[in-house]
Amino acid sequence: MRALVQRCLRASVQVEERIVGEIGPGLLVFVGATHSDEVAQAQELARKVHELRILRGELSVATSPGAAILVVSQFTLYADTRRGRRPSWSAAAPGEVAEPLVEAFVEALRERGAAVQTGVFGADMQVSLVNDGPITLLVEV
Repeated sequence: MRALVQRCLRASVQVEERIVGEIGPGLLVFVGATHSDEVAQAQELARKVHELRILRGELSVATSPGAAILVVSQFTLYADTRRGRRPSWSAAAPGEVAEPLVEAFVEALRERGAAVQTGVFGADMQVSLVNDGPITLLVEV
């Protein structure tokens, strides 16, 4: 699994003109899965994201009161752009594989005490972000 993590001042996600997830200071996390991923990878990725010391003062979500996480599923994190102009999506897990893994990732964050908001898996989403820093990291397990 992989996650694109962005430190933010605020972030939100809309589906059909309705806000379905919104946070203040914290992390916007786009998460994607590939065919071979399992729940153990989702849990390890959640641990890494939760403990990542990229908030102000070298804090993590685990150590920063009030910091939240907005999780948005993102199969395009597994795009292969090495050839031509059209990305290949073959490395991205199909929805029936990826959705339970994204759910396991969210659940693992919540079990660690994180305040988590989410988008809607597979929906056409509009994501808004005020990136803080800017800080953007790719995290993989």
